[in-house]
Amino acid sequence: MNDNNPPRRRVSAVIRAYNEGAHIGRLLKGFEQQTVKPDEIILVDSGSTDDTVAIAEAAGCTIVHIAKSEFSFGRALNRGCSAASGDILLFASAHVYPVYNTYVEHIASAFDRDGIAIAYGRQVGDERTKFSESRVMLQWFPNQNIWDQDHPFSNNANAAVLRSVWQESPYDETLTGLEDLDFAKKALDRGYKIAYVADAPVVHVHEETWSVIRNRYRREAMAYARIVEGSKMSLPTSVGLALSNILGDYREAVKANCLRANILSIPHFRFAQFIGAWQGFRRPEDASARLLERFYYPAESQTTELPPAPGRKIVYSDDV
Repeated sequence: MNDNNPPRRRVSAVIRAYNEGAHIGRLLKGFEQQTVKPDEIILVDSGSTDDTVAIAEAAGCTIVHIAKSEFSFGRALNRGCSAASGDILLFASAHVYPVYNTYVEHIASAFDRDGIAIAYGRQVGDERTKFSESRVMLQWFPNQNIWDQDHPFSNNANAAVLRSVWQESPYDETLTGLEDLDFAKKALDRGYKIAYVADAPVVHVHEETWSVIRNRYRREAMAYARIVEGSKMSLPTSVGLALSNILGDYREAVKANCLRANILSIPHFRFAQFIGAWQGFRRPEDASARLLERFYYPAESQTTELPPAPGRKIVYSDDV
């Protein structure tokens, strides 16, 4: 053994889930195919009534239960992190699945760079993804790695943190969402770095009704207003942003030759997004322009050329 090589950090995967039996099997299969496998997988279940827990148990996961009455995104993560033993805590939504067999390897190796406390990976959609949602993902998750990000964006549907940094300051259990952004902001304030790992992509499956989409953006805006002092969104601003994003989506749909199939879903999604955000903000103060731009403004057209594949693409069967 070469004494100059430090021991490999242990990786604990932490998954939050509620009735994800239709999706979690694909994520667990993706973990099985990795060049670097998680040393353990912790499932934090908030009262599933389907076969989520049975599927996870059959795959060897450790199950942590949290009552619905106790649930918050931050509290569920803290419970999972407390049960984990790894040096790196890898977070994955139960309805994502890795694209390549090098997913864990790439996101874990980000921590080999000095000062990095948080690494989050790329997210893409599949054939079930609403057109406008895919445009949001394009805005939030570009094709190129960023090893020293200068703003506190992160997303715990596909992210990892150092356990030691989590122990210093666990997730805020009182927030209605965006616990990842709050955690990242505090980490940056303490001098740590954030890495964006485009080479660690997952497919993020969102199959939500319009009311669920509106509520998602409402609760995230409520959390954002607490995290970023001075943030706001007026009703005219929210309507204007919805309209500008609808026009941008229509332009891109024309380029992709799929406007007819998405002509109604685009305005439905954008109004659900921005009316929900307006309902969540309701604060007459100045906004943080840089982060609001990342969250809400229309995505610029980007080249469809992708960098070389960072690993072997995993083949999933239709029933997994």
